[in-house]
Amino acid sequence: MRFRHTALGLLFAAGLSAYSLPVSAAGSGWDNQSSPELKEAVKLIKGEKYTEALPLLTKVTAEDPKNADAFNMLGYSLRKLGNKDDALSNYTKALEINPRHRGANAYLGELYLEMNQPNKALERLEILDESCFFGCDEYSELKTAIEKYKSNQ
Repeated sequence: MRFRHTALGLLFAAGLSAYSLPVSAAGSGWDNQSSPELKEAVKLIKGEKYTEALPLLTKVTAEDPKNADAFNMLGYSLRKLGNKDDALSNYTKALEINPRHRGANAYLGELYLEMNQPNKALERLEILDESCFFGCDEYSELKTAIEKYKSNQ
C-alpha cells in the first residue's frame, strides 16, 4: 500500500512537471526560440557588458513588442547601469505581457529594495511563491535579498 501511494505521488509530480514545462520555457527566454540578438545580449549581460547589450535588446523589443524576456533583460541592464526609472518601465512592460514572468518579478522586487520599497518587493515575492509550485531560484534569491535588506535596516 505504501508503495502505491509513493508511486502515485511520483506520477502526480511528474505530470505537474510536464504540464509546467511550456510555461517555464516561455518565461525563461533562453530556449531555442530566442532571437540571436537576445541570446547575444544575454551573453553580454553575463559578462557584465550592460551598455553593449542595450542596442541588441532595444532591437529585439522593437521587432517583437510581445517579448517579455527581452523587456526583462532590458530592465535588468538599465538597473545595473543605475537607470532605475527606465528599468522600472521595462520590468512593468514585461509583466504586462506575462504577469507570472519569474525573472521580471524577481528583478522588479530587487529594484523595489533599491528604491527602499520593501512592501512592494514582498508583493513580488508572493507572486513568485504562487508561480513556483516546487520552488525556484528567482523566489529563493528575492527572499534572500529581502532578508538581507531587513537585516541592514
